[in-house]
Amino acid sequence: MVNRRGFVKRSIIGVITGYLSSFKVNAGIANYSKEGTLPIVAATWENLKATKAGMKILKDGGSALDAAEAGARVPEADPNDQSVGYGGLPDRDGYVTLDACVMDEKGNAGSVTFLQHIKHPVSVARKVMEDTSHVILSGKGALEFALSKGFSKENLLTDAAEKEWKKWIEDNNYNPINHDTIGILSLDEKGVMAGACTTSGLAFKMHGRVGDSPIIGAGLYVDNEVGGACATGTGELVLKTLGAYLIVELMRQGRTPDEACEEGINRILKKFPELKKGGTQVGYVALNMDGVVGGYSIEKGFSIAISEKEKDHLYVPDYNLK
Repeated sequence: MVNRRGFVKRSIIGVITGYLSSFKVNAGIANYSKEGTLPIVAATWENLKATKAGMKILKDGGSALDAAEAGARVPEADPNDQSVGYGGLPDRDGYVTLDACVMDEKGNAGSVTFLQHIKHPVSVARKVMEDTSHVILSGKGALEFALSKGFSKENLLTDAAEKEWKKWIEDNNYNPINHDTIGILSLDEKGVMAGACTTSGLAFKMHGRVGDSPIIGAGLYVDNEVGGACATGTGELVLKTLGAYLIVELMRQGRTPDEACEEGINRILKKFPELKKGGTQVGYVALNMDGVVGGYSIEKGFSIAISEKEKDHLYVPDYNLK
């Protein structure tokens, strides 16, 4: 199976690009039936370790927010996952800068952007939501807040990530390389939903760049009357169309999760028709209050990890460019 960490492709000057290879669903993983069930946890890409961690929290009586946070913390702590947290690929100056957000069933939200030295930005984002009157803290202020809450300052640049950065400097003429976000949605047996999103952002980006992942309504949105959505891929495109909020509102109007995600992608392609030439990816995940998961992407290769109470799935949604 080719996973999301294996697809990175050099970008074209002026356009942030990425190409995603297709893959086969792992043997032993059940096919997703689309029947809808509670509880359920869904995440971008093949992040079954994350969805399983979230489902364990729900089975043990934890909240939907606990489950979303626990799931997001799994790739954040994995040094082999170079798109999140510890081991994430740095910016063009060699700094690992992280973005994350959370949102609960009541519409409360917290976010951190341009955060350095903290392994679990998703947990800092939750602290912003719960312990301050703000939604977003950024940069030095976010770091100072995290340290005040007991988080440890540490070096997040692994030897492997540093090696890739140095090779990029030699080979890529300072063009950034696309890589991906972990977005996760959880729905408990009582019908309570929460979500989280975490990333180290575009690899070798300009120092200070922030994408869609920590922005409520772009990379993540949850409305407990309707459902939730999260995004992955080229964040600038998601920001320009407020993808997650759009998809939730489309579900409010009666679209299925799949239909809403497809329309979200269609809005991007309508506004930016040059993307139909290929080479740029955005993928959406949506979950409604019936426990039905949907998705759609610009190009082939996007996947969604799903954990139900008794089984796990890898769902490969439809895509536009064929």
